[in-house]
Amino acid sequence: MQDRRQGIREKVFLGGVAEINERGSTMDCVVRNISKHGACVEIDETARLPETLSLNIPRKGRSFLAHLIWRQANRVGLAFRTMVTDPPSDDLDARLRRSQIKQRQLKRRIRELIGEG
Repeated sequence: MQDRRQGIREKVFLGGVAEINERGSTMDCVVRNISKHGACVEIDETARLPETLSLNIPRKGRSFLAHLIWRQANRVGLAFRTMVTDPPSDDLDARLRRSQIKQRQLKRRIRELIGEG
């Protein structure tokens, strides 16, 4: 099989959930490699998959609309059409700000306790 990938894929072992129809039917899967353009996913080889599906990767906090490109036994190649959810950078930024505020409060309290404040 000719490799026609648009970019280098990162080898991973992540749990995923494929939403395979509009009624919300889902199927567990394992993401084996991923890039910003697509992924190789292990899924039940008897599963009937549509041409277009949604792939949710909870650990990465991302969901993608994907197009089925190839299938070989229990592995499928998906090309991402759209990222449905952005990476959780806002959450990380908020956590960092809360941590910095807490750090300033603790430093202030330490200065009070040792008599510098």
